[in-house]
Amino acid sequence: MKLILTALTVAGALTASGASAFDPEDLQGLKDTNECVACNLNGANLNGANLRGANLEDAYLIEANLDDADLRGANLRSAALISANLEDADLRGANLFGADLGGANLRDANLDFAYMNGAILCNTTMPDGSVIYSGC
Repeated sequence: MKLILTALTVAGALTASGASAFDPEDLQGLKDTNECVACNLNGANLNGANLRGANLEDAYLIEANLDDADLRGANLRSAALISANLEDADLRGANLFGADLGGANLRDANLDFAYMNGAILCNTTMPDGSVIYSGC
């Protein structure tokens, strides 16, 4: 019985740690095609990346580093950006419809609400847990 419980504990730990790390093939696909739909980029370092117009719909970007990334016009619809670092990121015109930014760092991020090309924040969970319905 102890052996079975130990095996289950080890298997659970391996599964849990594997789920949190990004998939290198997904990262390479993003670099090659500027698209990564429903892919795993959890914890990826995308500091300063040019992701302008990228399709990241339903992507998992939990704890990803997107510091100073260019995400202008990117499709982040329903993306999981929980605890992601978006400091100084340019999100003008990005589609964040249904995205989860819970706990994310948006310090000095450019969402440009004042203009027509502002980010779409419809049903978007903000870092403080509130839900925004701007641009619906």
